[in-house]
Amino acid sequence: MKCAAMHDPVRPVLERPAGIGWEAKQRKVDLVIERPFTGAELLRRMKGWVTADIVEVTNLITRYGKLRVIDERDLIVETQDMEAMETVSRELARAFGEEVWVEVMQKKILD
Repeated sequence: MKCAAMHDPVRPVLERPAGIGWEAKQRKVDLVIERPFTGAELLRRMKGWVTADIVEVTNLITRYGKLRVIDERDLIVETQDMEAMETVSRELARAFGEEVWVEVMQKKILD
């Protein structure tokens, strides 16, 4: 998914995993777990940075497909087929004009 910013489209990407640790009152806990955000988590983090209503965008996309982070970096919209992707694109355009859109890319099938 890309978000328009004038004539310079931008998209959210995960630069590094979330670091989750623990803190104890009476001892030091030296444990940090790093894990990437899910697609919906990454999109929610964009609230306030983009002009579209993130909750509405997420709800619209999840009616027809899934938000995923691939390669631990890129946010994508995954649908069952091209018809569903076209529906997502059409619904995003209807709801948000040129503020939000998806760049359609065919899934590469490896042998």
